[in-house]
Amino acid sequence: MGKPTGFIEWTRLLPRKRPVAERVRDWHEVESPHGPLEEDVLRSQAGRCMDCGVPFCTQGCPLGNPIPDFADLVFKDRWHDAHKRLAATNDFPEFTGRLCPAPCEGSCVLNIDQSPVTIEAIEKAIAERAFAEGWVTPMPPRTRTGKRIAIVGSGPAGLAAASQLNRAGHTAIVFEAAARPGGLLRYGIPDFKMEKSVIDRRLAILEAEGVEIRCGVTVGVDPTWAQLRATHDAVVIAIGAARPRELEVPGRDLAGVVLAMDYLTEQNQVVSGERSTAVHDVHGKRVVILGGGDTGSDCLGTAHRQGAAEVTQIELMPAPPEARGVANPWPAWPLVFRTSTSQEEGGTRTFAFRTTRLEGVEGKLTTLVGVRVDEPTTEIRLPVDTLILALGFVGPATTSLVDQLGLTLDARGAVAVDAHYRSSLPGVYAAGDAHRGASLIVWAIAEGRELARHLDAELRAAPSILPVRGQDQPFR
Repeated sequence: MGKPTGFIEWTRLLPRKRPVAERVRDWHEVESPHGPLEEDVLRSQAGRCMDCGVPFCTQGCPLGNPIPDFADLVFKDRWHDAHKRLAATNDFPEFTGRLCPAPCEGSCVLNIDQSPVTIEAIEKAIAERAFAEGWVTPMPPRTRTGKRIAIVGSGPAGLAAASQLNRAGHTAIVFEAAARPGGLLRYGIPDFKMEKSVIDRRLAILEAEGVEIRCGVTVGVDPTWAQLRATHDAVVIAIGAARPRELEVPGRDLAGVVLAMDYLTEQNQVVSGERSTAVHDVHGKRVVILGGGDTGSDCLGTAHRQGAAEVTQIELMPAPPEARGVANPWPAWPLVFRTSTSQEEGGTRTFAFRTTRLEGVEGKLTTLVGVRVDEPTTEIRLPVDTLILALGFVGPATTSLVDQLGLTLDARGAVAVDAHYRSSLPGVYAAGDAHRGASLIVWAIAEGRELARHLDAELRAAPSILPVRGQDQPFR
């Protein structure tokens, strides 16, 4: 694949990013708009894909993307063919090329030396070239089956399921409670990571192919889950896992404590014009973010752009090592120290710190009190005006599902499904975070696709015409 000696001749290069001083003054994507990597550089980066014999990268990718294939095609300057290979297994490479943490790169043979092929950058470049060249066009099905499927949730799992089921000829109807479709892609991901025009252009393709999207519909209220099930041939639950993990300490009820998703949603709505101001704007304030994951990092970048006076990001766990430990061998996901683009922009990072209580004056937060995990006898006091809780998510909101359908949940409180993504009720399926718990966008897309294949087979009472993981789309 690529050039046999390419991994020796060329070093790993990453896309250029805009200077920090420039990008924190706006909400545009961090990567340079003038091309993440020049075409000849992209070709050489793709040429680093070595003839490793076993494509561990493909095995590491939940979608089973044929990474060596499209890398080889990019190296040979066959971009259109590269796009066809990538689009065969990934409905939304323009999303994953921006947002995926790239488990494929963690599994790349070259990551043994921590210098994997820049797979994510290549994937994004292929997707952007495809849109620029007009290769991404609506492909509605030639015939319709007459089956109507309700898909609740317009995040990556719901949209992937809708895309595949529509291609199989079924009528896919997506119900979204928010004003606009996209789920956390739209309301949870800041524009500096993915501008919302990227979502809108894909939605336009899906709608032109026949996918129907209905926003402002709160399933469980009007209509109820039972009503939806009674009026469709199948129901797909793709509601995500947005229930936040709470901070159970004295003072949690003080003004100035905000949940991460509320904070991010408000600012995304301001950027998109859905609202004029953000209630929790932190301009000129001292901010503490509890949580060091992707959500915490998104809050950090948002606080920078709002003009926070100072920002501290706190993690409960100790800082990970700079390189893989003995207990974390390749090709497992490397548990190593990372710095996000938001963390590059400033702020203080604190590890192994546990919050014990919050204090305030006249009902307003003023102080966070905590201890070092390795020295719990010494209290540390941090002045704070706004505390953002980015502690992760505990699962989907399932109260109405249980009350109205009697749906069975698993031990974690997520929707219980079998190997075919079927819930405890006939004709009711679930995929993505609603089933897995909070996870990766690439897993959501993969599960939406797999769900669609199994549901298609059930509706046809015959083998599905949709592809299995990692295989080409069938001829239509």
